[in-house]
Amino acid sequence: MTNNIEDKISIVAREIAKDGNNVVFTGAGISTESGIPDFRSKGGIWDKYRPIYFDEFMSSKEARIEYWKRHAELYPDLMKARPNPAHMAVAQLYEMGLLEAVITQNIDGLHQDSGIPGEQVIELHGNTRRVRCMSCRKIVSLHEVHKRIEQGDSAPECECGGYLKSDTISFGQAMPVNEVEKATELSQNADFFMVIGSTLLVHPAAAMPGYATKYGSFLVILNLSETPYDDVSNVLIQGKAGQILPEITKEVRRLKEQKSA
Repeated sequence: MTNNIEDKISIVAREIAKDGNNVVFTGAGISTESGIPDFRSKGGIWDKYRPIYFDEFMSSKEARIEYWKRHAELYPDLMKARPNPAHMAVAQLYEMGLLEAVITQNIDGLHQDSGIPGEQVIELHGNTRRVRCMSCRKIVSLHEVHKRIEQGDSAPECECGGYLKSDTISFGQAMPVNEVEKATELSQNADFFMVIGSTLLVHPAAAMPGYATKYGSFLVILNLSETPYDDVSNVLIQGKAGQILPEITKEVRRLKEQKSA
């Protein structure tokens, strides 16, 4: 395997340009460049706070108060975050008709903001821009909930009396069945599977590259740190997504134009 970054970019671009079933899998590393804090890395959210487990949230008002206090702290960064060059590069692949879907561990909605339709973004861990009632399952406005918190409602409840919670997967909470099934199917059918900005340590999300390689997919890992799949990847790039992905997309566009000329 070549260690030359330009060669690696060229190899990845050629695989994408083959126009097979191309799937992108993203983790926190693609969004940190947009100012979204990383949860699990050193210096991340879980270094600062102990996670609140789902059963704690459901059984303790004090836990719900602490949950929303933390959410309020993250809220300004979430609201001002915009897609960075890495998100836009992925979106350009979709616009070129070269991307089947994005499977993401991220909860920030930035792939949708970049222009990829919501139905093509498989959110394994939910979306923090949505708030859901844990009883009637109704979706409630995030802005309205934070307005209530600012006015002193420290543990907001739904009009039905159910607890309001960010529509994300907390520790100890069941994964969304439909999303996991869809992600598994996409991974198994992928001709090309690129992991961007994930350490691939959190399951069942981290199993997706394994499904892809088991069924013969060309596996690319683009990440700053090591992952358990580095040794089985076809191309491994250790670098910043916001720098590497635009170069890959640029080369893909050149190959497409060359082909049609």
